[in-house]
Amino acid sequence: MHWTDRRRRFRAILSGDACVHPASVFDPVSARIAIDLGFECGMFAGSVASLTVLGDPDHIVLTLSEFADQAHRICRGADISLMVDADHGYGNALNVKRTVEELETAGVSGLSIEDTELPRPFGSAGRTRLVSQAEGLGKMQAAVAGRQDPDLVIAARTSAVSVHGVDDAIERVRAYQDTGVDALFLIAVKTKADLEAVARVATLPLILGGAGPEIMDRDYLSSCGVRICLQGHQPIMAAYRAVHDTLQALRNGTAPKDLAGIPDKAWMAAMTREADYDRWMASFLD
Repeated sequence: MHWTDRRRRFRAILSGDACVHPASVFDPVSARIAIDLGFECGMFAGSVASLTVLGDPDHIVLTLSEFADQAHRICRGADISLMVDADHGYGNALNVKRTVEELETAGVSGLSIEDTELPRPFGSAGRTRLVSQAEGLGKMQAAVAGRQDPDLVIAARTSAVSVHGVDDAIERVRAYQDTGVDALFLIAVKTKADLEAVARVATLPLILGGAGPEIMDRDYLSSCGVRICLQGHQPIMAAYRAVHDTLQALRNGTAPKDLAGIPDKAWMAAMTREADYDRWMASFLD
């Protein structure tokens, strides 16, 4: 398949002057729904992948191949500009290079590599720890080296603001933005003071995750160079709750025709591309 157009659309978001909220997606149908609703891009997070593929919490037990396979299913099934959270690149800098190669082949439009020490090491007591700036720098350089398609976006991701403070975050931003990455992905920025301090030194577009309510205004974020701001990953949780409630109703004796929240046949036909398959069957099988 050809991924160029969707990757260029994603780059256009980063080079624009407005901040957008991506749709949190987890499979082809959720991605098609996002497109139908007008979302500019999609986000497939590592935590969502762990839920979708394994039904497990986000403890980095998912493998690269499992993650890349699900990302490819989304990209194959929907013409969406998909950003993915590639965590720590599934290992050291050499693994990061391999991760970029696999996800580029899977069709993603953008990916982030973070400097978090993952999986959490023995003795960390659940606390988030970062690798050294030098190791993080090597990971970002390896990510850029692994890219073959120049339209693929690579974002350097760090949680330094919340883990070490804004001064360390600024140092890491200065180092990472000179590696050839295309964007800076900041996690858990809560205050305007911290965001503005980073924005003053950033020369690349910003992506935010886990942002605090003080800064959650798109006009303000746009003025600070933020081009993508995540809102969380509620859709998959809502989907699971809907499955639970539907099964509970059936278990309790509700007749299928009386269930609430069931989409009609026309909606399901649109989401599953039934008209396309009808046309293909008429062309190829009749």
